[in-house]
Amino acid sequence: MDMYSQINKSISRYVSFTKEELDILNSLLEYKQVPKKTIMLREGERCNFEAFVIKGCVRKYYVDGNGVEVILQFAIEDAWISDISFSIDDCEPSKIFIETLEDCEFLIFTPETKEELLAKAPRFERAFRILLQRHLVVTQNRLFDTISKSATEKYLQFLKDYPTIPQRVAQHYIASYLGISAEFLSKIRTKLAKG
Repeated sequence: MDMYSQINKSISRYVSFTKEELDILNSLLEYKQVPKKTIMLREGERCNFEAFVIKGCVRKYYVDGNGVEVILQFAIEDAWISDISFSIDDCEPSKIFIETLEDCEFLIFTPETKEELLAKAPRFERAFRILLQRHLVVTQNRLFDTISKSATEKYLQFLKDYPTIPQRVAQHYIASYLGISAEFLSKIRTKLAKG
């Protein structure tokens, strides 16, 4: 299995591509290995990549006014990670950080290589539009959950959406994602374990 088979299969879920179109995609991607605990993007920098995760776990977060890290997204195998403003031409400096939580392998676009892909194989525009719409649905659902669900309900939804993450990341990261303290998450987990 070559390193492109995973991204080819993933992107072909939304649109059927010819071998020639997939070859164009693959020729424009850069393969990159990034060690655990590497900050790939810092607040204030311009995001110059869109990365497909072949292997590993990444977090996207911001630091609030009190200096507290707030996790916006976890990305694991078959997911994309970037600052959403990546796709806007005149983007502002980023407000977020992107950090690897495990040793990772990525296939990466720059703004230039993505534009080249869309010029050479325009049908990818539709696939990326669908990916963006799916991302917006996830974000909207998360916002709805944050407003309407209890901490326990949010945690149970997290386990349903990301069943492998609790074995891969520290509990305080999950608490940050849920918007609760690590101590409160520990109480929820203890209560759930007791049934």
